[in-house]
Amino acid sequence: MLVLRVGNHDPASSDLTATSAGTKVYRNDISFREKRTGMADISEIPKGRGRMKGKVVLVMGGGSVLPGWGNGKAAAVLYAVEGASVIVVDAKEEAAQETVRIISSAGGIATALAADATSEDDVARVVDACRDAYRRIDVLHNNVGGSGTGRSLDDITLADWNATIARNLTSAMLSSRAVLPVMMAQGGGAMVNVSSISSIRHLGVATAVYSAGKAGLNGFTQNIALNYAAKGIRANCVLPGYIDTPFIRRPIGGKPNYERKGFKTAEEYALARDKTIPMGRMGSGWDVAYASLFLASDEAAYITGTTLVVDGGVTATCPGV
Repeated sequence: MLVLRVGNHDPASSDLTATSAGTKVYRNDISFREKRTGMADISEIPKGRGRMKGKVVLVMGGGSVLPGWGNGKAAAVLYAVEGASVIVVDAKEEAAQETVRIISSAGGIATALAADATSEDDVARVVDACRDAYRRIDVLHNNVGGSGTGRSLDDITLADWNATIARNLTSAMLSSRAVLPVMMAQGGGAMVNVSSISSIRHLGVATAVYSAGKAGLNGFTQNIALNYAAKGIRANCVLPGYIDTPFIRRPIGGKPNYERKGFKTAEEYALARDKTIPMGRMGSGWDVAYASLFLASDEAAYITGTTLVVDGGVTATCPGV
């Protein structure tokens, strides 16, 4: 079932009910990593330059699994401070509302929606709600994904395969298909799909299903770009590398992700990941957000069908001896 909540939003034509302007501002539980990579504190949210002024952005997967800056949350906030009205969609209502509270505290305009991005009916209702409230959708940002539990071919179940492909590929198809008529009717738009560097190279660990889903997303995005270029619709992928987000500390099967990787603490895991990166550190959700902002903005008006790697140089390297 679709759940709708509204933040700092009051279009004259809307029949949505705004939340109280006195909502308590969310303060992040800042880890040692987020302090170092910066901008985890609300006071450090960048001031916008109007790069998205007057635009409406739909962010699928705009919450965060744990406190901190996820890729989708950072992107939603950045679009908003750059002047866009943002619709934040997440599977968890409280996660979407948290992002909207942050946007509202920064003076932005946002709406929170809870929906299952792999549900055709939920996605249709999300797009209908956006169209009813804002009359247009200029940017679709697809951030939904996840690796699942099946990694090596010998332990992949069909259920895990189907669920992981649904999160990483089918979700993008459903939202893109639903938004397409809106963009065609208004004369254009931009789609930004968040993929992964695991879609273009092996990263030393088995991620068969996830890699297949993200590689499929790259091809899907390029086809959209070419099929609808003449209609003024652009589509591009952002390929994050090792990014320090709450997602890497999420519990999987009752264990923190870093324990599943053989590390005792999140700090130990983060430092090990740092060492694999030519720039010496993992990226942050803001690095992915700024790449997405560029591709969504009019600054990228002549860019479509491409993949933008955001990885600190990882995919430019090869193992040495």
